[in-house]
Amino acid sequence: MTSTDQDTFTYRYDGPPINRTAYRNLFIYDSDNHDTVLGGLWVAEGVTNTNLYSMADILCIFTNAFDLQDDKQCLVERNEQPLRPGNYYIVTNGSISVTNEVPLLRTLSTPSGTRVESFFHSITVPPASESDGSINSVQNGILLTLDTHILFDCYDFSINPDDGYKIVCFSPLASHYGIAGRQLDQRLLDDPLRPVDQLFRWHFRQAVLTNMKGAGEVFFEMDFPPDSDMMGQIMSGPRAAERLEFELFTRLNRVEGQCSFINCLGVL
Repeated sequence: MTSTDQDTFTYRYDGPPINRTAYRNLFIYDSDNHDTVLGGLWVAEGVTNTNLYSMADILCIFTNAFDLQDDKQCLVERNEQPLRPGNYYIVTNGSISVTNEVPLLRTLSTPSGTRVESFFHSITVPPASESDGSINSVQNGILLTLDTHILFDCYDFSINPDDGYKIVCFSPLASHYGIAGRQLDQRLLDDPLRPVDQLFRWHFRQAVLTNMKGAGEVFFEMDFPPDSDMMGQIMSGPRAAERLEFELFTRLNRVEGQCSFINCLGVL
């Protein structure tokens, strides 16, 4: 993809592409190897230069300090300036390797009935010292509409607790909801029953790995109508064992019953 292509890139949704490169407009390289893409990103509103540095820290393993340069070999400062699309090059006196950490990908089944669980999204995050190895609590739930629930499960957007609880969109589809770069409502953050930061941090890390590492993760089948053979379709698809393990883990640890506290995903 040339610089001109990146500048004029527009996104038209025709169903999910094979991987995440289809809508990227930012690409990351080792400064010593301009032929191999280490990763990339679709730059949404609110993403800053500092954010790219923190994402690169998740994406790669470094043996020394590193900087980023643009196409003109100019240093990209660690600041809050809006991140611009283009090619970026990692410069370091040490070595660079892409992490072998694999994100946990889950399946979303079509809900049935009118119970609040149809809209309530709860995640179990291993490991967690606060709960002897897992986080499995109503407190760690956020109430989402069905469509944003799907986007959250697919890591199309996430919340960065280390940057003012900013909502980061990783795909054009998520940005259409007007949430990119906004922050969680302070009323939610002040509530002692809100989800813990570890949960947000874990989900954000999974989102970076899913969307930015290499070509990005493949898009999985997400349309499983009631009474369909969801497990059979998972087993016949890519990364079947990992998806099945995570799906079973999530379902076996699901919190049953109604919630004593549910707070909407509020933004400022």
